[in-house]
Amino acid sequence: MKEKIKKIIFGYLPGFITGIIICGGISVIAATYFPSNDVTYNNKESGLVSTNVQGAIDELYTECTTIPAGDQIIEDAELEKDPYECRYFFTGANPNNYITFNDETAGWRIISVECDGTIKIMRTASIDNMVWDSSNSNNWARPASLNTYLNSTYYNGLNSIAKSQIIAKNFSIGKIINENNDLAGQVNDENEATWKGKIALITVSEYIRTNSNKSSCGTFSMNNSNFSTCVNTNWLNNTNGWLIWTLSTIGDNGEVYDIYTNASSYNQGMISIDYTNGELPIRPTIYLSSDIKITGGDGSQSNPYEISL
Repeated sequence: MKEKIKKIIFGYLPGFITGIIICGGISVIAATYFPSNDVTYNNKESGLVSTNVQGAIDELYTECTTIPAGDQIIEDAELEKDPYECRYFFTGANPNNYITFNDETAGWRIISVECDGTIKIMRTASIDNMVWDSSNSNNWARPASLNTYLNSTYYNGLNSIAKSQIIAKNFSIGKIINENNDLAGQVNDENEATWKGKIALITVSEYIRTNSNKSSCGTFSMNNSNFSTCVNTNWLNNTNGWLIWTLSTIGDNGEVYDIYTNASSYNQGMISIDYTNGELPIRPTIYLSSDIKITGGDGSQSNPYEISL
């Protein structure tokens, strides 16, 4: 919530103090009964327009009761607070996390709500099969050829409203240990290197953290050992692509992790490794600005969240 500062300067003011409004950690004392002509209102720091005390109070109340979209989703939906970072994840087989973006009705799903109010979303279906990097490098920040495509050609094809709703943020691109059994350590490894931009992919840890079955699927190793079970408690598994690329890499030999997400695959739900010059489905991932607002919907596929900026 954006912090608004209101200043009320009192001269001679008979009357009563009628209330205290707290917004963004700032308490504002409002005097509204029989104000005299000696009362002035300094609105320069508020960003609002009122020129009288009561108007200022009314505007402040409106400002303080406007809930940012991320906070609204946290209040209205059942999200799981992440123990490793300040984030809230949608988990389980099919949570109500559908959202309309770029005029694609229910075409995206919310991965997480971040503590800074931004919302991380991923396209439900693949946009195409593409190589991660045509030169077989696994350095996303180099930039990899897929990085260039997503942040130029694909981004330029979005409508103007969608572009205004995206915010550039840090995506984790650190290398991780294959088949590890330490999710906290894996998250730290992923965060060892970051790339700031507008469009990227999910990480392996995000795939693990969207699974609601933590006892059987809560680490890389556990997920792959129990993939036939884990596939049933993770909404990121669907039939819209045989495999999907991730941002997570291993070694220096052009290898990147991918995930089997197709229901017809005998090893659906497993995390595997492929060379970056192979073609796999692409599901773009972005952060929505903390300034957006939810204007409708409950997150179900038939009634997805609607947003505005």
